[in-house]
Amino acid sequence: MKALGTLILLNFLFVFTMNSQDRQYPEQARMRPEMSEYWQPQPPVVTPGNRSQAPAAAPSDAIVLFDGKDLSEWQNSKGEAAGWTVHDGVFTVKKGTGDIQTKREFNDFQLHLEWLIPEGITGESQARGNSGVFLQGMYEIQILDCYQNETYVNGQTGSVYKQTPPLVNAMNRPGEWNTYDIIYTAPTFKADGTYRTHPRVTVIQNGVVLQNNTIILGTTEYIGFPKVVEHGAGPIRLQDHGDPSAPISFRNIWIREL
Repeated sequence: MKALGTLILLNFLFVFTMNSQDRQYPEQARMRPEMSEYWQPQPPVVTPGNRSQAPAAAPSDAIVLFDGKDLSEWQNSKGEAAGWTVHDGVFTVKKGTGDIQTKREFNDFQLHLEWLIPEGITGESQARGNSGVFLQGMYEIQILDCYQNETYVNGQTGSVYKQTPPLVNAMNRPGEWNTYDIIYTAPTFKADGTYRTHPRVTVIQNGVVLQNNTIILGTTEYIGFPKVVEHGAGPIRLQDHGDPSAPISFRNIWIREL
C-alpha cells in the first residue's frame, strides 16, 4: 500500500513537471533607463546669491538676519533691543551689553555668517577674539582668533565647544574676513526627555570643512560635561564674551530653513 502511494505521488510530479514545461510564461520586460527615473516633484528653484559681490548676496529663499543696516532681526536675552554697534555695513560686539539673539526661532537650517578679527589684536589662547555662535541658543560653535594662536583643541575656532575639535585650522589672519557656513539638524526627543536623535552639525570655514555631520552630545558647557536638555525651536545667538583684546565684527548673516 505504501509502495502504491509512492508511485501515485511520483506520477503526479511527472505530469506536473511536463505540464509546466509546456506552459508559456510571458517574458520579463527588458529594463530601460526610464524605468529607474522619476520626475516629480521637481525641486523648487533657488537663485544663488551673486558671489562676485563682497560680501556675496544671499540666496533668493534666505531669511536675511543682517543686511548691513540695522539689528531689527535681533534682541538681547531679555527681549529688548540689541545693544551692539552698527557701522559701515557691519555690526560689532559692544562689550558688557551681553549676548544677542534672533527674534525668530529655527529648527533645521543652513546658516551663513561672516566675522572679522581686527588687526592689532593681542592676547593669547581663549583671550584673543573670543565669541561664539549658538545653534538653537543651545549649542556653541566656537569663534576665536586661532591664527598662530594655540589653545585647547576642543575650544579652537570651529569646534563644537568643549566637545569636538575642528578637523583643521582654516583661519584667515586678523584683518581678513572669515566665513562660516553651518548646516544643522535639530534633535528629536523621547517621552523621557532624552535624545531620540542627536543634533548634528557640519561647519565649513572659508570653504574648508571643519565639522562633517558631527554628533553634538548635548549642551556646550564651559565647566562640566554636556547635558541633555529637551527643547524645541530656538534662536541663533551670538556671544559677548567680554574679550578685552579687541571687538569682533559680523556681516552678511542669512539663514535657510531646511
